[in-house]
Amino acid sequence: MIRKIALLNHMGGGNLGDDATQSAVIQNIKARWPDVEIALFSMNPADTAPRHGVAAYPIRTETWNRHEKRGPGSPPARWRQRILAVLPFLRTLKAATAEKLGPLWKEIRFLANALRVIRSFDLLVVSGGGQLLDSWGGPWKFPYTIFKWTLLAKLSGARCYFLNVGAGPLTHPKANWFIRRALALADYVSFRDENSRDLAQTAGFQGKAHIAADCVYALDVSALPSHDVARKDGPVVGLSPMAYGDPRVYWQKNQAVYESLIGNVVRFGDWLREHHYNLSLFSTDIWFDLPTLEEVRSRLETSNGHRPRGTVNQEHITTVGELLSRISSMDYIVTCRFHGVVFAHLLNKPVLALSHHPKVATLMSDLGLSKYCVDIHRCDAAALQDTFLSLVAEREDIKSRMAERASGYRTALAAQFDHLFSDGVRA
Repeated sequence: MIRKIALLNHMGGGNLGDDATQSAVIQNIKARWPDVEIALFSMNPADTAPRHGVAAYPIRTETWNRHEKRGPGSPPARWRQRILAVLPFLRTLKAATAEKLGPLWKEIRFLANALRVIRSFDLLVVSGGGQLLDSWGGPWKFPYTIFKWTLLAKLSGARCYFLNVGAGPLTHPKANWFIRRALALADYVSFRDENSRDLAQTAGFQGKAHIAADCVYALDVSALPSHDVARKDGPVVGLSPMAYGDPRVYWQKNQAVYESLIGNVVRFGDWLREHHYNLSLFSTDIWFDLPTLEEVRSRLETSNGHRPRGTVNQEHITTVGELLSRISSMDYIVTCRFHGVVFAHLLNKPVLALSHHPKVATLMSDLGLSKYCVDIHRCDAAALQDTFLSLVAEREDIKSRMAERASGYRTALAAQFDHLFSDGVRA
């Protein structure tokens, strides 16, 4: 009998696509098993728990929350003198072992505690888009984390699902090994696109795998609060740049690429405003992309100020609900991020994508919108203008196709959740 479910995702860094994924999974499980207990395993439990209203646990020794308190607090008074007496010895031992053995002992302690935690759960669900990759930190970050939790779950007798995950890039042999082993241990595996499945198979996974749309398409958006965007006469374009190449934060540090992207986005934004479009700046990653949003806004507000143009508004967003509410009030979306495309599709907003990763181009192709997908490395303001004009001219046809495809995704996801979280499976 499945009574407790753990949902694992590398979330907690401000990526609202990750949070929306977990909200969708929680909604759909609870709709089928109302009395089941759900907890989240994340990179930032202090942020994740209040966002979703459930218990949350760390998935690594190092989390993304720099302010999280560690340990149970100060030791009882009777132990302080004993600790102080051996402190010189402990310092010497720490200095001798910290460099080589310190991280190892820390990980061993973490694994022991993780095993204790996971033993209380009946099912581990690894969900969320970019879970199977080694670009952020190499094989000992995402791949090892996924492998160790899957192994611990199976050692504890729990079932394990990989639910509509994305894969890539995977370039390191050790990362391929971790991912291959983790997927082989699972009771159910599904990918969000064929490219991800193909990459996992290239890494050596030979088990049965399904294809289903990103879980965010299963999110209930029927009761969004209304939100009015500040505008003059004219449509609102949601403009969502990202910190691609930004040496301050991005894993591939390239100042020239970043400057080129920001320059073209600003010139495109200027063109939109000169044609009486109102701009609403936002991102689906509310922390990572914030400096980029502020930089774009600053440049837009100081360039060509003598020309009549539409408004510029930078949306202050902290939650998935706020994000969806604001997107619902926009007329067009221009985004660099995968879940920016998903959110636009979910709310039936014509979308122009600047693809920084094959997953974005793949999604736009699956939606029949490749015409409105521009490679981020080759985009310039003129190309964005031409593509946007086509988007506007074909708006109604695009909205019709998007609505049909979104309906199909929701139907297929409902069937998937029915299959995985039925009474027969639970028993």
